[in-house]
Amino acid sequence: MQKSAGTSPVIARLTQEAGLADLRDKVLAGERLSFDDGVRLFRSRELMAVGALANLVRERKNGDVAYFCRNMHLNPTNVCTADCKFCGFYRPFREKELGWTWSLERCLDEVRARLAREPLTEVHVVGGHNPDYPYSFYLDLIRGIRALGPGLHVKAFTAAEYEFFSRRFRKPLDEVLEDFKAAGLGSLPGGGAEVLVERVRRELYPKKLSAERWLSVVRTAHEHGLRSNATLLYGHVESLEERVEHLCRLRSLQDETGGFLCFIPLAFHPENTELSHLSGPTGFDDLMTIAVSRLMLDNFDHVKAYWIMITPRIAQTALNMGADCIDGTVVEEKIVHMAGATTPAGLTIDELIRLIRDAGREPVQRDSLYNPLARFDAPVTA
Repeated sequence: MQKSAGTSPVIARLTQEAGLADLRDKVLAGERLSFDDGVRLFRSRELMAVGALANLVRERKNGDVAYFCRNMHLNPTNVCTADCKFCGFYRPFREKELGWTWSLERCLDEVRARLAREPLTEVHVVGGHNPDYPYSFYLDLIRGIRALGPGLHVKAFTAAEYEFFSRRFRKPLDEVLEDFKAAGLGSLPGGGAEVLVERVRRELYPKKLSAERWLSVVRTAHEHGLRSNATLLYGHVESLEERVEHLCRLRSLQDETGGFLCFIPLAFHPENTELSHLSGPTGFDDLMTIAVSRLMLDNFDHVKAYWIMITPRIAQTALNMGADCIDGTVVEEKIVHMAGATTPAGLTIDELIRLIRDAGREPVQRDSLYNPLARFDAPVTA
C-alpha cells in the first residue's frame, strides 16, 4: 500500500519556488516538523506546495487508497449544560422543552430503520450533556445497538461526555470506561477537543473540560484499550499558532499511547450560533488545514476529509492534499446542519465511490478500525 519516499520534479519545483525546500527535505528524510515549521507552513499561503508535500506523506502511508464506511449518526439529545458559543446544535437545559430527549426505544428505532435500508457497520453516537438521562440509559443504548447487529461497531460519546458522565454520576472515570466497554463500546469519536488551548476554551466554552483534562480522559481511554479519533475545530477565534499548538499536543499524546486512529479537522459553521458574526473558514483554509495537519501529525495513520463540513467537492480535492479518508454514508447528520450547513445529510455508496474514483483514488470500504472490508473496481448499487 505504501509508496516510496521519493519526490517528483514538480514537488521539487513547487517547494523551491515557495521557499519551502528545507521543509521538503525534512519531510523526505522522515524528520519531524517543529512548531515553528507548522506555523511557517500555514503562513506561507502556498497551498499547492504544501498540498503536494502533504500528498507525498499521504501516499507514503496509504498509497492510492481512499477509505469510506457505511455509518450513521445518532444524536439522542441536543439538550446540554455546556453552553458552548460555537454550537448551533444544542438547546440549554434551562430551555429543554425547545430541544429533544429521545427515549431508548426511539433511539433504537432510528438504528433499526436505517439497518432495514443499508448494511451499516458503524453507529456514531454523540449528544448533549443532558442531566435527565440515568446512567443506565447510556449502557442500555450501547447494548441495544449491538444486539441489533452483532457486527455493528458502536463509536460513542466524546471525551467531554465521559467527563460529564463521571461527574454527573459520581463514578471514577476508569469505572465509567470499563462499564461502557463491557456494554459493547468499540471506540470514541474525537469531539470535545475543539482547540486544545485555554485562551480559546475560556472565551468560547468555559464550562467544558480543560485541554489538559480532555487529553487526560483520552489517555485513560487508550489505557483501557479503547481507540479514538481526534479533531480540531478551526476557523473561528483561534490563531494559526494555536492550531499548531493543538496539533503538537495531539502528536505528543499519540507518541505516548498510540491510541488515535484518525485525525479529523472540523470546519466551523457560524450560522445559528453565538458567533454568527464570524465568516468561518474558506475552501482554501479547509485544504491548507488538512495539508498542514497531515505534515505535522507524522504518527497518525489517517487524516479524514469530513465532507459533511467542507462539502463533497472540497473533500474530494483533499484526497490529493493529505487526506486518505472521506468518512462515510453518515445519514441524516444533525449537529453541523443545525448550525447552517448546506451539504447533503448523507451520501450513497455510489456517490462516495464516484467522488473517490474521480479524484484518482481507489475506493476501499473500511470498518471502524480501518481494516479493509471491500474494494470497488466496478459500479455498485447502494
